[in-house]
Order: sequence, then structure tokens, then C-alpha cells
Amino acid sequence: MKIWIATGGTGGHVFPALSVADELAARGHRITISCDGRVRKMVAGNRPSGARMVRVWASGVGAKSRVQQMYALFKIGVSAAALIARFAVSRPDRVVAFGGYASVAPVFAAHVWRVPTFLHEQNAAIGRANKFAMRWVRTLMTSFPTVSGMPAGARARVVYTGLPVRRDFLAHAGAPMPTTPKLMITGGSLGAQILDDVVPAALAQMKNKKIFVMHQTRPENVARLQKFYAENKIRANVLSFVHDMAGAIADASLVVSRAGASTVIELETIGRGAILVPLGINPDQAANAESFAKLGGGFAIAQANFTPRWLAATLAELFDNPARLARMAEKSRVENNAVRLISDEVVK
Repeated sequence: MKIWIATGGTGGHVFPALSVADELAARGHRITISCDGRVRKMVAGNRPSGARMVRVWASGVGAKSRVQQMYALFKIGVSAAALIARFAVSRPDRVVAFGGYASVAPVFAAHVWRVPTFLHEQNAAIGRANKFAMRWVRTLMTSFPTVSGMPAGARARVVYTGLPVRRDFLAHAGAPMPTTPKLMITGGSLGAQILDDVVPAALAQMKNKKIFVMHQTRPENVARLQKFYAENKIRANVLSFVHDMAGAIADASLVVSRAGASTVIELETIGRGAILVPLGINPDQAANAESFAKLGGGFAIAQANFTPRWLAATLAELFDNPARLARMAEKSRVENNAVRLISDEVVK
């Protein structure tokens, strides 16, 4: 079977797409992967052996001037026309899209030629690009059990599959809690200033100095945070990049983090409690954090309410009660079979 996998312009779109591409290639299917220029090298260096690669002309439409939005839509339209022509000559049997505006053109081209089309939504609130593409999709696969913001009149069948994660996270699934209290702070690859400001201030207020801290931050903040922790006699390892994120999460008693879909699903895969602070301008992250909190795995707190006083009280309560941390970790744990479930759905 010829399967076209369309992915967006960020690593959060690419890595799940590549995980599914690997599985489908291992099952003997012929794979083509399309992406835009932002992730071309990432896809080229990690695609399955023998998989073809196609560059799609696309960029994001949101949060831009009207002229930039019109230009972005023009690029998507040109890409859609090119793929319609391409599919007339060599038509895939399935198109599987993993979100982002670079996925819209392949989905539309597949719709024109009546190719069965599958779309994966990462977040607990459907994104703009996926919401737009939903009108042409046969099956929507989701990372979370429920997804808000679905377009009215959408006819797609909705299937909860989960979100594919890298193999090292699967290897740490269900890892036992550490024997000593450890707190991990991560704001993603670029760090998060609110976490750098609030968390150290909260830890300085606490009487419990036995908590070991692992703090991932922006490179320019490393020296400042190291100095602060040392002056306040807090044992800490401050890093600008975590090479083994799966191992770091597994080695933590509790995580303080943003609430991107990949981060939340990684916490659920391993099974760790967390305090999630969604990016204020991102409704997707708020929905992800709320879904995690409903499991009983931790707290979803708005950035405006995330203060040193609140955090110090919350951390003291949790670390003075290890049994509660263990229960949070247990409740957060969700078995991740996303790669298999998505692959089965596509080929059945």
C-alpha cells in the first residue's frame, strides 16, 4: 500500500509522524513524507529507509498581518494545486496528516481524488489548521480522550489513539518513583521565564532543603539560577538542555512544566505527577493541562495565579506527603500504544 504522511513545521508534528512512518514501513508499506522547509533536515535525517520525501510550500496563517495571511493562504493553494496534479499521476492509497498548515494541501488533494484521509490532532483543543482541514477528513485520531472546539457539522469519525512518543519514553513507562525527593522544572527547548522567576523564589521560601532540583532553562539564565540556588543552599543542577528527557522525568518525584501536548503525553506515558502552567496565549495548552489534571495526576494552574507563595505552599504539602506524590504518579499513568493504534487504523 502507498501511504502519504503529511507533517507540519515543528518537531511536535514531525516526531509522531516519523514514529508512525517507521511502523508502516516495517509492515511493508511504501511511504512518502511531505513537510515544509522548516523541518526538511529533521525529516531527511530520520525518515525510514526507502521513504520518499516531498517539500510542501506552506507557512502558518495565524497571528500575522492581513497581507501575510493572504500570502500564506496563497502558498497553501499553490501547494494544493501541485499535489492534485501529482496525485493524478501517482495516487496514494492513504493520506495521514499530523497537523500544521503544511498538512492542509495534501489533505485537500486527497479529498479531490477520494483517497481515504486520516488526521491526527495532538492537543485537547483542536488547532486552527486541523479545524480547517476537518471538512475533508474521514477519520480524526486524537491524543486525548476528548477534544474541544470541534467544528459544527464535522462528519469525521473520531478515534482516541493517543500521541506517539519516542522509544526512550516507552522504555521508562511505569518507572518506579525515586527514593529521594527530586523536583524537575522544564519550560521546553527555549525555557519559560515565568518558571525561572517563580520556582526558585518558591523554593527559597520553603523550610525543606532536602529536595534536589533539576532546572532546565534558557542558556542566558543558567549562571543566574546557579548563583541563586547556591546562595539559598538549595541543591540544584541547572541545564540549558536535557539530553535524556525521558530519564530525567523518570528520575523526578514531581515535574513543573508548560503543557504542550508532547510534554503532557510524555508525563502520562512514564507516569509522573506534575504542576502544569499553560502558556497564557495558548488555549491548546490550557486544554491539555486540564485533561491531565482530571486524571488526578496534578495541577493545572493559570499563569496569573502561579505565584511563589502558592507554589511554596503546594510543594511543601506534596513533598511532606510522599504517598500523595506516588498516587499522583499512578493516576497520571496512561498506557501508550499510539503507534500501533494509528497504524492499525490507517491500514484496516
